Amino acid sequence: MISVDFFLNKDGAIRGFQFEGHAGAGEYGYDIVCSAVSALSISTVNAVESLTKASFEEEEADEEGGFLKVILSPQCEEDHDAQLLMKALHMGISQMADSYPENLRIRHIER
Repeated sequence: MISVDFFLNKDGAIRGFQFEGHAGAGEYGYDIVCSAVSALSISTVNAVESLTKASFEEEEADEEGGFLKVILSPQCEEDHDAQLLMKALHMGISQMADSYPENLRIRHIER
């Protein structure tokens, strides 16, 4: 199962996210849940980096994959464009979790 944590500030803005684990919805290379989660998360990171002025810290797993953590810099948490992209990621992952509850779990953590 992929565990997804969305980190929220006291105002409800998304400070960052963490994805950990493997979906287990199919063979390696043919797991549609894992592929979709990877595409959404990596696209979001690339879009925040390329399309906004927000900075962030990123941590990834080694060759085995299964881990990605992204935290916006404190001064960038309220960046409108970064928040829009984070909310789009949240929406996409939430819709996937509704469709694949046995493969994807979401938590919201206020920090």
